[in-house]
Amino acid sequence: MKSYISNKELFFQHVGQTSAFPMGIEIERAENIYLYSPKGKRYIDLISGIAVSALGHNHPTITKAIKEQVDHHMHVMVYGEFVQNPQVQLAKALSDTLPNPLESVFFVNSGSEAIEGAMKLAKRYTGRHEFIACHNAYHGSTHGALSLGSNEKFRQAFMPLVPGIHHIKFGDENDLERIHSKIAAVIIETVQGEAGVRIASKTYFEKLRKKCSETGTLLILDEIQTGYGRTGKIWAFEHYGIIPDVLVTAKGMGGGMPLGAFISSREIMQSLQTDPVLGHITTFGGHPVCCVASLATLEELISSDIHTSAEEKGDLFRKYLKHPKIRQIRQIGLLMAVEFDSFDHVSGIIHKSLDFGLITDWFLFCDNAIRIAPPLIITDDQIKEACDILLQAIDKC
Repeated sequence: MKSYISNKELFFQHVGQTSAFPMGIEIERAENIYLYSPKGKRYIDLISGIAVSALGHNHPTITKAIKEQVDHHMHVMVYGEFVQNPQVQLAKALSDTLPNPLESVFFVNSGSEAIEGAMKLAKRYTGRHEFIACHNAYHGSTHGALSLGSNEKFRQAFMPLVPGIHHIKFGDENDLERIHSKIAAVIIETVQGEAGVRIASKTYFEKLRKKCSETGTLLILDEIQTGYGRTGKIWAFEHYGIIPDVLVTAKGMGGGMPLGAFISSREIMQSLQTDPVLGHITTFGGHPVCCVASLATLEELISSDIHTSAEEKGDLFRKYLKHPKIRQIRQIGLLMAVEFDSFDHVSGIIHKSLDFGLITDWFLFCDNAIRIAPPLIITDDQIKEACDILLQAIDKC
């Protein structure tokens, strides 16, 4: 008699694990801000699959676009060779949301790959090979992206990494003096995500832009988490009145599908075309199904203006999340960190919230805070329900 093996058992036996303690909840379907187990248990998704599902799960506009594209074609040729309508229309729509000269889009598969492409682009265009990044930054886990990080806990086992990386303190104007004419690019998150939602001043970003321009250093803004409306504007750099040389995005742009991009001027982007030819290539970058999902997401954001209520909804979370054990809440739009006194406390709240049907998480470099980044479509009533569950979990811990 053949014995039955559950999906959860198969998960641990055959799916490569990222840690020894995954959440391990089994999901059968998802809709709106909710995930459902095979037994029908409902979970409120307060992290949007880590800032991915900006319009929630199974959004009808996105799924319709995906189904229609599948009937036309899926992969037909490696990126950059054939003219494909989904890529062309998405690139044009993206450029329409951006100031000049950000008009050339290179599609890839993920945020990490977009960072890798941006690093190569900066080297090729400037002829320089050194970079500046920030302490407690997170840009991805591939070799180059990991090299930009400063956290030795994550870096040490994979040394040696890419050389020539220097680190400055995020938001510290004095550290900007370390940018000089041998630096290819400063790569910086517009809002630091995994550091626990750290926000720098408008003056800081203005001075950073000025220093990069003076030294011929490219300014690369990482909006992998903050792009596509997360902070209340389509792009977070709009809060600061600056224009980057290169913009990196992923996560929320795919509408739930795997997609990333680095965006620059045609002048800068053309440096990848020659000496050598095929300076950066990708097989599945800009996959047509992913591109139509992204375009549907962007068009829905713009037509509905749903992102413009992100700040108001974030303020509503702050209104309801009143508890003596909460030390601080840092927030921009619908990206926030709720800080407690220790990781043990945070871990207990996360697990107790799961019991109560709510999914949240912690930050890589700020493990005493829980992450709140729900789908932008979350309603006021759903915010109140989510906060009630969180407060209940905090009380139980």
